[in-house]
Amino acid sequence: MTLLASRTSHTPTMSPARTVAALRDHAVLVLSAAGIRHAEVDAELLLGHVLGLSRGQVQAKVVTDAALDAEQYLAVVELIERRAAREPLQHITGRAPFRSLELAVGPGVFVPRPETESVAQLAIDALLAVPSPTPRGIDLGTGSGAIAIAMATEVPHARVFAVENSPRAFIWARQNARELAGDNLRLIFADLVDTPSEVDGEQLDGTLDVVVSNPPYIPLGAIPRDPEVRLHDPDVALFGGPDGLDVVRAVSARAARLLHPGGVLIIEHGELQGAALRALLTADGWRATATHRDLLGRDRTTTALR
Repeated sequence: MTLLASRTSHTPTMSPARTVAALRDHAVLVLSAAGIRHAEVDAELLLGHVLGLSRGQVQAKVVTDAALDAEQYLAVVELIERRAAREPLQHITGRAPFRSLELAVGPGVFVPRPETESVAQLAIDALLAVPSPTPRGIDLGTGSGAIAIAMATEVPHARVFAVENSPRAFIWARQNARELAGDNLRLIFADLVDTPSEVDGEQLDGTLDVVVSNPPYIPLGAIPRDPEVRLHDPDVALFGGPDGLDVVRAVSARAARLLHPGGVLIIEHGELQGAALRALLTADGWRATATHRDLLGRDRTTTALR
């Protein structure tokens, strides 16, 4: 029995008419019943993915009650079932928006979140503030490459490095770098703890202006609320030891060697970890620690000076 058929208590027993409007409304009912918080958005994005349309264009088709052919109808129904089973929307479409970018994502890589866009902004601002004609930054644990590619494309005169040690995630980062970034981005396959001090004759230790990281920071005993995270994001990108800060400690130690005096460290973290992170960094000798909120007003990022 399909997921759509199994939800007869929440959705009509008859199939919707083969129009964009009817299938959109049907999708909203099914996705809402499955606990999807923004069912309208997801329904329109799924339709747009199949039809090759933007969300606004889908809405126009809804207004005009445009028809769907049988192949389009069945394709959308299949995607509705997958999303209702809590498969991430980004895995279904294969793309994740991040700032001005459309990143390729899928199984094996952490899906970048909107809140991380503010982390990237801090890194971009820090690069732009560097008086050097070629500011240099690094993203430790780059995943899909989201932060690093944003830095490289929005500060095109910068030299940006990106480190990742998951083979599956590195494939996605390499694809995104190839599609979106220029020659000013260099990917490095390594554990962030073992980030090399030199790459192709280019010295890293003691020379970088900015180190940024969105490390795994969920404590081992915590269970992510959303099934999309719990069931689909790789554990290595989520869990950071008993208190969630094991990888943060490694980032602090490696960043201290990578940055020159006065360089900036930027770390994303959970909304309740700001005080613990500031204490950790202060104990490690960092200066001017400060915690910054995301667009929803939640503590999201802590910065410090070398």
